[in-house]
Amino acid sequence: MTEKRRSGLFPTKLVAFAAVAGIVAGAAAVYVKQTMSGNAVEAADAAQCEGSVARAEAITPYLKGDVAAMIPVSEPKLIDGLTFQDKAGAPMTMSNFADKTVLINLWATWCVPCREEMPALNNLQEAAGGDAFQVLAINIDTGDVEKPQTFLEETGVDALGLYRDASMGVFNQLKREGLAFGLPVTLLVDGKGCLLGSMNGPAVWDGADAKALVMAAATGS
Repeated sequence: MTEKRRSGLFPTKLVAFAAVAGIVAGAAAVYVKQTMSGNAVEAADAAQCEGSVARAEAITPYLKGDVAAMIPVSEPKLIDGLTFQDKAGAPMTMSNFADKTVLINLWATWCVPCREEMPALNNLQEAAGGDAFQVLAINIDTGDVEKPQTFLEETGVDALGLYRDASMGVFNQLKREGLAFGLPVTLLVDGKGCLLGSMNGPAVWDGADAKALVMAAATGS
């Protein structure tokens, strides 16, 4: 029988390991092509994400303790064009999570801090997940689904579901946009798909600080 557990502390050397591993893996993958000019992207982001910077400023007081490493967005940025699959292989995009505040987390079974973080993310989803908020953990292992699925089963991570991008296109897109430097990487996104904050490295996602942050982001208070 699997036993759910609360996350522990993350040694600095594990964070460094994850960053190096993520960078090496990202360099080996195929990059997503940009289809719009920089100015066009910025204009689209500003139009779609009006008010997101103000919302990011409003949650800044909650970026402390376990989630102090999250950086609030300073200009409108739409998290768009991410493509991945559910457990059955059906295509998914951020539009499948419209109107929800989403905590996007990229993870892999070869990333030690990611493995440590998954039970905490699972606990956060159980505690705070619902119509207004969801943890979206996207696995970027290459190969078939067996390895990440086995890991989730063995660790009792049963509230997150299994979302995958075996091409690593999601990681590469975020890396190109300066949001991902290694693994794990976590983005806080509002119901319009607009970025509120980003973090590289692990965190204690089932602690009081993280719960207060996602509650403030989801409720706007």
